[in-house]
Amino acid sequence: MQDEQQKIKDLREKLHKYNYHYYVLTEHIVSDQEFDKLLKELEELEKKYPELHDPNSPTQRVGSDLSNIFNSIQHKTPMLSLSNTYDEQELLDFDRRVRDGLPENSEVEYVTELKIDGVSISLNYENYELKTAVTRGDGVSGEEITNNIRTIKNVPLSIVKEKREVLPVDSFEVRGEIFLPLEGFRELNKEREKKGEKLFANPRNSTAGSIKLIDSREVAKRPLDIFLYYLIESEEKTKSQSDNLRIISELGFKVNTNYRLCKSINEVIEYCNNWELKRDELPYEIDGVVIKVNNVKQQKILGSIAKSPRWATSFKFKAKQAKTKLHKIKWQVGRTGAVTPVAELEPVFLAGSTISRATLHNTDEIERKDIREGDYVLIEKGGDVIPKVVAVVTSEREEGIEKLVIPDACPECESVLYKPEGEVAIYCENPECPAQVKGQLQHFVSRGAMDIEGLGESLVDLFVEQNFIKTFADIYDLHERKEELIEIERLGQKSVENLLTAIEKSKEKPFDKVLFALGIRYIGAGSARKLAEHFRSVESLIEADSEQIENVPDIGPSISESVQRFFADDKNKMLIEKLKNAGLNFKLEEATDSTNILADKTFVITGTLTEYTRDEAKEKIMKNGGKVSSSISKKTDYLLAGEKAGSKLDKANKLGVKIISEIELEELLKNAETD
Repeated sequence: MQDEQQKIKDLREKLHKYNYHYYVLTEHIVSDQEFDKLLKELEELEKKYPELHDPNSPTQRVGSDLSNIFNSIQHKTPMLSLSNTYDEQELLDFDRRVRDGLPENSEVEYVTELKIDGVSISLNYENYELKTAVTRGDGVSGEEITNNIRTIKNVPLSIVKEKREVLPVDSFEVRGEIFLPLEGFRELNKEREKKGEKLFANPRNSTAGSIKLIDSREVAKRPLDIFLYYLIESEEKTKSQSDNLRIISELGFKVNTNYRLCKSINEVIEYCNNWELKRDELPYEIDGVVIKVNNVKQQKILGSIAKSPRWATSFKFKAKQAKTKLHKIKWQVGRTGAVTPVAELEPVFLAGSTISRATLHNTDEIERKDIREGDYVLIEKGGDVIPKVVAVVTSEREEGIEKLVIPDACPECESVLYKPEGEVAIYCENPECPAQVKGQLQHFVSRGAMDIEGLGESLVDLFVEQNFIKTFADIYDLHERKEELIEIERLGQKSVENLLTAIEKSKEKPFDKVLFALGIRYIGAGSARKLAEHFRSVESLIEADSEQIENVPDIGPSISESVQRFFADDKNKMLIEKLKNAGLNFKLEEATDSTNILADKTFVITGTLTEYTRDEAKEKIMKNGGKVSSSISKKTDYLLAGEKAGSKLDKANKLGVKIISEIELEELLKNAETD
């Protein structure tokens, strides 16, 4: 029993990790098939041992993309995920379960739709006007990103009058998938490459990143698109999914026209097989087919389980594969010190691009698959820029090819490598390792951390190679090298002045951003915020023991151990002191008095601000007890309006909401301080 209990715990932790990477970090670190296999194994164990039930188990909820940046809104109807099928037999099993769940001899039709590889969204309309756009989130609640979705040109902000008679109701909800067409994705990456920014791995990653940008003006520059596929309305005027699609289209929404009404499961299988062969002909990425029982009454009879409907499933396409020769295995060092094997391949064309490198994940994978230099291997690409080696073609292995020797020294600095207990990765623990320094610096200056504009990947690499920067603290000494920097051909005086200004401005970042920027293993933006808010200063965090750290909500042993390991290093403590002396924030300001005048006041921010950014305005308001919302309503107390305020200004005037400028906000804050 104890072994099974540990197995369940391990599976839950692993699946939570995969969910976090997929929905929050938009990193696909495991195949859908492998994820589903582990989820099924956990479901079986939980059925066998019901006494170990946990409401927070991955089997009980949908993966979450909540990031705590935007307002959370509860879905009126949960946004469930779909169960997956991978072959004809599993589709036949799905059909059998559907028929078993309906009255005897029921006729069943299915609607098949292409499964767009994008990000799910819920659009809510009142009186035919777009009210809110909400991400799927954890399936129960999502994040409101209405302003960003308004920038997608084919999302109707208002249903034209002549189309409203199609659906005569006061309110309704449509759900769909936001995506980035392949051509738009390529152009976006070209622009990022020119600027020296990190490239997006695939269209889904770029879509997920785009819709969560703080500045809607930046979202508007991304060529996002959308297909709508599901309608929810309280008066239940629709009788079938095919009817749903027709009404959505007639209302003026963009519907993917490749759907088909199938009279039998054999027609469904035919549709799936045809599109698996034709998927590369489309100008956007699909990763399968969604199959839904057409009749709405039958859908209601079948109902749902905890995380997915019984009346729908998805058929997942096999990942695209190709055979090629593995010439050499190169070991790369990341910013956390993780040493990762990468296969250098004979170039081969696969899924729209020529592949010459593929990830090998870790040493355990190499040993399990017995991968050797000189082997012919099968590579697989499921949308990622760097594909993976899935198998060795052992029948074509030449004689004399020896097993790979796993390195015991760092390929960059020759330090002894370390493998933590219970982990598959190996690490270089030398903080001055050149490869780690570059990666850590790139993270430190990135938008989510210190946000030093102009200090991109290529410039970081150059400064490290020129020995201008060895640690984070050296960034804040660059002003002493101003004349040397101006002499660099690609820079010049204006660029250097802008860079030094951006470095100086970064000193205003709050403690949680600085803590995240340090790049401590396992600490993301969310956990950095929680630690900063709990301990209030770096000194308190350094002095905390593991029990105190793990008392912080959502902070577990991995983070606790990592924090203590980081601050136990004298070099890191010296680094903190240098950054303090440079003027960075290592403590949170004391919360303003609870009797301040912004308490229980709700603000909306619109237009272009001149005195500070929207983030800074939001932080000022929240520090003084106020709340910030993204949409105007009768409950809004103030609209902070900058230049080009637009429709929110009109709505505020109609509702009688008080409109204030940045100067008037400062007056409110001064009053809050003196009250």
